[in-house]
Amino acid sequence: MNEVANTTVLVIDDEAMVRDNIEEILAYKQSTPEEDMVSLAASILFDKPQPVLAPRTSHIPNFVVHKAPNGMEGLELVKKSLKEGHPYAVIFLDMRMPGWDGLETATQIRKYDKKAEIIFITAFSDRSIDEIITRAGQNVGYHCKPYAAEEILQLATKATADYNKLRNLEGLLAATSSMSVNEYQLDPLLENIFGQLTTYLKTDMALLGKVDEDNTYEKLLSIGTPEETMNPTRLIDLVQSTDMAQDDVIQIGETVLTRLDNYTIFALMKKHEHLQMEKLYLLKLYVQNATKAIRNAELHEKLLQKEKLSAIGQAITMVMHDLRAPLGTIQMLTNMMREEEADSEWLQMIDDCSFQATDILNDFLDFVRDTPIEKHPVLFGHLIDQSIQLTEARNGIEPVIIRKQIPADLILTGDENKLKRVFVNLINNAVEALQVNQVDTPQITISAVIAENDNQVLISLQDNGPGIPKSILKTLWDPFVSRDKHNGTGLGLAIVKQCITAHGGTIRVENRRGAVFTITLPLK
Repeated sequence: MNEVANTTVLVIDDEAMVRDNIEEILAYKQSTPEEDMVSLAASILFDKPQPVLAPRTSHIPNFVVHKAPNGMEGLELVKKSLKEGHPYAVIFLDMRMPGWDGLETATQIRKYDKKAEIIFITAFSDRSIDEIITRAGQNVGYHCKPYAAEEILQLATKATADYNKLRNLEGLLAATSSMSVNEYQLDPLLENIFGQLTTYLKTDMALLGKVDEDNTYEKLLSIGTPEETMNPTRLIDLVQSTDMAQDDVIQIGETVLTRLDNYTIFALMKKHEHLQMEKLYLLKLYVQNATKAIRNAELHEKLLQKEKLSAIGQAITMVMHDLRAPLGTIQMLTNMMREEEADSEWLQMIDDCSFQATDILNDFLDFVRDTPIEKHPVLFGHLIDQSIQLTEARNGIEPVIIRKQIPADLILTGDENKLKRVFVNLINNAVEALQVNQVDTPQITISAVIAENDNQVLISLQDNGPGIPKSILKTLWDPFVSRDKHNGTGLGLAIVKQCITAHGGTIRVENRRGAVFTITLPLK
């Protein structure tokens, strides 16, 4: 926020008398003792109750005035002021001048400085107000010659007040955007942003939502009944078809659209109402800083999680290292007992417990370390066969039928062990869901097709179970959350997403006559 108000004024006029006159009006100088004596004598001589040269009241700023005889020299002064970090708050500009006229000068100035308040002072103009606003922006004024000194003072005082109020607001918003908020403060932050924007727009119908990776729109907040006018399909189409940058605000018809990362706000204006440039500027400013605040919140949460994982990982890695030896010994002993023909169902149960403990160790270490992948050619069909065999050996897949629709010669480039872990996790989860829910004729379909651009493969794993409950879809990929699984570590799907992302791919899930996981992986 500015500690000292900017009261620097530039006067651009081809008449020296006008330039000097405005400077004399604005650049108030403290009177000398001699001038005070003259003023007092004049008041006595003319029987005036107050001195003729009365001191300026304290609420009028002390202006600093610079002058230029034409538009080109004025533009150079503007560029110099910006370079030195002392921009002009107000620019008084004559409309009719040789060379660049006032409007052309304003147009050139706006290429460098969109914030200065411009006031046209002219006796005659053949330019319409609409043309002036279109080319010079909303933050312009217009005053006709001849003028009174009080009018110039009033115009300059109001313009500098408006300029500094806007700069202070910018500073406040920038300070707000740098604040650190945690995950639990993100929702109140979004609600506050939504409320501020809708209040500023004076709309009684608006919607705040989030566009997910699979292009589904999730409603977060609303006022009025915007869904009746703006259905989710139309909103998604509008976002995708609109060429707008992040942190931008645009108006399409009566719909105001703004994007804050993957959050989107839609608001409906009254019929035939359009945002003025100044309001649009403030909205963009607010949205830009609100987006920074959202990013800070999300980054803050990720940083905290990473620090926690690092601390936990360092402490527990040593413990896990020591646990591997006894677990390996258990499996060696059960094999020795089988060789001695002491086989029984108890040995298999001991093996199962050992395998489960090993999986927990591997899951945790893989997730905490986030070890880099090593890419090699992988025959995808063979990888899926091995994943099915591992699932069957560990937990059994009866009575689930697994169907494969995979090209026999499909080769990926990736880390075979990590990709195998991905599909073992997904197949195991699907099998368990089908078994637990006792689905009639349970089946899983795994398919793979090469995308049209030949650079990616689209992999789908679908079951015919009840699907994933809507209540957990948002947190499905979160680590350390096990959902209705007796032997779950809470890391399976977190590792799946981590591995796919490390391969430069994407994964999404939806319910479509069962759960459908869609994976995109690069071929090379």
